[in-house]
Amino acid sequence: MLGYILEYLYTSFLRYWLKWIIRQATGKCELQRICSGYKPGANRTAKAEYSLQSSKNKVLRDALQTDEDNLEQRVDQIVQEKNVKYQKDPMFKKSLHLCLLQIVGYRSLYKSVEDLRKEGFNSEKLEHETMLLKLWDLLLPTVKLESRITKQWGDIGFQGDDPKTDFRGMGMLGLKNLVFFSENYTEEARQVLSHANHPKQGYSYAIVGINLTEMAYSLLKSGSLKPHFYNTVSGKPELQHFHQLYCYLAYEFDKFWVAEEPESIMQFNQYREKFHDKVKAMLQESNVSLTLTLRSKI
Repeated sequence: MLGYILEYLYTSFLRYWLKWIIRQATGKCELQRICSGYKPGANRTAKAEYSLQSSKNKVLRDALQTDEDNLEQRVDQIVQEKNVKYQKDPMFKKSLHLCLLQIVGYRSLYKSVEDLRKEGFNSEKLEHETMLLKLWDLLLPTVKLESRITKQWGDIGFQGDDPKTDFRGMGMLGLKNLVFFSENYTEEARQVLSHANHPKQGYSYAIVGINLTEMAYSLLKSGSLKPHFYNTVSGKPELQHFHQLYCYLAYEFDKFWVAEEPESIMQFNQYREKFHDKVKAMLQESNVSLTLTLRSKI
């Protein structure tokens, strides 16, 4: 209770006066000090985001809800509101623009990911069927698929004879993640599949892959991936960057699973949560970059 009261007093009163005093002493507003005091990345963008969120100025708060097309206008409005002189701080506008581009870009990325997740797999759509068959060809190029509905799908980790039922939770997002990993890191994906098919310590490759899609999605939705994207994408994060993050999770989870040597797949939830906690801990670091640095076609 005491902590809550102190936080309220700071955010409501003390912070405002502290900012005013420092501005009088330095001649710079808080956003200027952030943009000049930190190099591009999560530290700078996160602090700028917090400054805008907690501002009593509506123009500054509204900047977080703008779209990419109006960013330049929003930056000019902030410059005017804070009375920033270009001659004294020529880099401020550029730095603030980059921060806002990352902030609104993260929100835009979440919308794109959510739209894909809501798009269910449809067997009547040629694009969907082609992508599913492509996944098979990428992972098992020397094995002919006997028919569209077959027990063979179990060889790459689907539960039933028709994989479409396994995409219900994550929709086309799950399939696109699997295909992206298999297409851009083919050798590594096949290596992971071979581990997944181990007779004693294996797991269902596709099902676990879709589960990792859900993990990536939940981290994105909660905002936990902001430090990663703010550090690794100098600008607006796109779907490709989310797929790359998935590739990191898929490859690293396999390494984690093999190293842990679980007794059986029945312990999957336990080890999944342990891996999830490990990733969340890494995302607490301001310089985090969950990047798969292997041979890639990209």
